[in-house]
Amino acid sequence: MGKHNKAGRLHHLIEGLTPEPAQRGAQRYRLSTPDWIRVIAQLGRGIDLSGLWTDNDQVHMAVLETANDDFFIVSHDITNGTFPSVAASHAPAILCERIIKDLYGVVGDGLPDGRPWTDHGNWPLSQPLASKPGAIREPVPYVYHGALGEGLHQIAVGPVHAGIIEPGHFRFFCAGETVVRLEARLGYTHKGIEKLLEGKTPQQAAPICARISGDSTVAYSIAFARVVEIACDVEIPERAHWLRALMGELERLANHFGDIGAICNDASFSLMHTHCSILREHVLRAADSCFGHRLMRDQIVPGGVATNIGSHEIKTLQTLIGEIRRDFPPLINLYDNTASLQDRTVGTGFLKPELAQQYAASGFIGRASGRSFDTRRMPGYPPYDSLSFDVPVRREGDVNARIWIRILEVEQSLSMIEQILDKLPKGKISKPLPSIKKPCEGFALAEGFRGDILVWLRLGKDGRIMRCHMRDPSWFQWPLLEVVIEGNIVADFPLCNKSFNCSYSGHDL
Repeated sequence: MGKHNKAGRLHHLIEGLTPEPAQRGAQRYRLSTPDWIRVIAQLGRGIDLSGLWTDNDQVHMAVLETANDDFFIVSHDITNGTFPSVAASHAPAILCERIIKDLYGVVGDGLPDGRPWTDHGNWPLSQPLASKPGAIREPVPYVYHGALGEGLHQIAVGPVHAGIIEPGHFRFFCAGETVVRLEARLGYTHKGIEKLLEGKTPQQAAPICARISGDSTVAYSIAFARVVEIACDVEIPERAHWLRALMGELERLANHFGDIGAICNDASFSLMHTHCSILREHVLRAADSCFGHRLMRDQIVPGGVATNIGSHEIKTLQTLIGEIRRDFPPLINLYDNTASLQDRTVGTGFLKPELAQQYAASGFIGRASGRSFDTRRMPGYPPYDSLSFDVPVRREGDVNARIWIRILEVEQSLSMIEQILDKLPKGKISKPLPSIKKPCEGFALAEGFRGDILVWLRLGKDGRIMRCHMRDPSWFQWPLLEVVIEGNIVADFPLCNKSFNCSYSGHDL
């Protein structure tokens, strides 16, 4: 991964070190404490934090060195259940370390916020993934940091909401109608994914990964399939890559149509919601016709894909593209020329580009605030290196910008689908995985409609999963939602929230 076109700061730190031989997909280095601390000091200064997790023996940090567009994994030994905290000097790591503490009992030395996050005191044991899990933790009231000031009041929303959405609690601290501070509390949909995957074969694990976040089932399936193939050092048929991309872009279209309509609906403009819902339904029906499932769930497997398409399915998708190109532009004009709607979206929920960069925000959230990162392009994976597409970027950072990124991405996805249908290679659609004779590790990224999905995998010599860590883009996006609502009125929270559309389920692994 990466072109190594110029040496960055991380290259100088790891120069002379030998990467772990079992790791594929990104080089992994075992660092001393001084070197670990030096890497932490560079986060947000040419090195982006992409993930932070543990396997009980070491803590691992995936980082992007922006000087040469390269990913690395750096690891540090855990001593007496602790490691030098990343979050102590780099705020985006706080949630990662709180999750590590809850699940493994491993504590970042200097972690600035040690409150339980995923563990709400309802588990049959505490620290369930630790080498020696702890006793039951009694539920205790969650203490919100809040805000101090004369005349402030609190509004508690959730975890149960009026709509058919997943649970999450939002605590607003307000001065009149103006939000002074927002704190979110998540973890209500924790599923124990890492424990569920332990001991499974890749084939058994794939359906679990496909269900981590239902609206991103294709993206998660691609990420998991790719990491298995990278770890096993296997090349799948070219046609399988192209069919995966086809499903991925259909998934992006469906979600973007749903989001655009839902954001407008939260501004009481239900006409856009209705018409965008119709377009979304057309995409889902075409997906069902071509791949046997509206969400295309379980159609991507380690080694390739499960379903092929022929001339009838290609005609169905070509008809879909024609309908969207006919019906979507008038909706764009309707959105852009409705003054009452623009009044609600323009300038609302502003995310500073500097903050988007610090948190390495991806997807439409990062792109609406000036960050162009897209894993389809960098580090890239097939067949996107053979497709022509742009990564739209704006810098306004408000709800309106996040809508426009989605609008522009719809056009890019339509173009890529046309290219895929025109150039779809012939041949097989899957390949058996080879037998594993020794432990191996893999690292992979895949671009979902929300942004980059990270997965790190360790397979044992029997080919079964020893550890598998998956990171949703929402891990670094939820804290930013808390920031953008500050200074806005309470009534604008639904707009900000929906324009972010972070995943509860993807976060609560």
